[in-house]
Amino acid sequence: MPSVNVIDLNNSTVGSIELSDAVFGAEVNEALLYEAVRQHTASARSGTAATKTRHEVSGSGKKLWKQKGTGRARMGSIRSPLWRHGGTVHGPQPRSYAYKLPRKMLLGALRSALSAKLRDGELRVVRAFDLQDHKTKNMAGVLGKLETKKTVLLVEASENTNLTRASRNLRGVKLVPSKDVNVYDLLRHQEVLLTEPAAKRLSEALA
Repeated sequence: MPSVNVIDLNNSTVGSIELSDAVFGAEVNEALLYEAVRQHTASARSGTAATKTRHEVSGSGKKLWKQKGTGRARMGSIRSPLWRHGGTVHGPQPRSYAYKLPRKMLLGALRSALSAKLRDGELRVVRAFDLQDHKTKNMAGVLGKLETKKTVLLVEASENTNLTRASRNLRGVKLVPSKDVNVYDLLRHQEVLLTEPAAKRLSEALA
């Protein structure tokens, strides 16, 4: 089982924690990571692209000229796709791009992402984010002491009002509860800071 040092908000080692080998020491499956990120980004697409069909464009429904006797091609509507300003044929319509992956694939991708972060030295465990207030300036000072990288993902096990308010205006910083951790966020951020309770909860839930 991988053993990780536990640090406090002053970046001092205050202990260690044994993490689940099945979760933080798993073999990294890049194919699973790719599929999980692809599913996440597809589900985030708005899917609002739309074109108007011949039934939706503006224009009279009157027949332009009589069917026979004019020498011209027969034409029934000015809204025909053959005409300028007519409807669009087979154009995009509002749709959802979301789809689901099997649960085993998602769990496997999460294990791979957490293991990759720990392997690359981009995952650390913090005893707790015990902030005295919700000021962004003080939170920025804490991250400065921890010497975090440009983008950092904070994972908390339970609701922390001060941490939520203090971190939400910091550029490159995102806070998520342990139950909402996903592969996209883990890979998108250069560093992951887990609280000790969050690390234990992930070890139990994903083992």
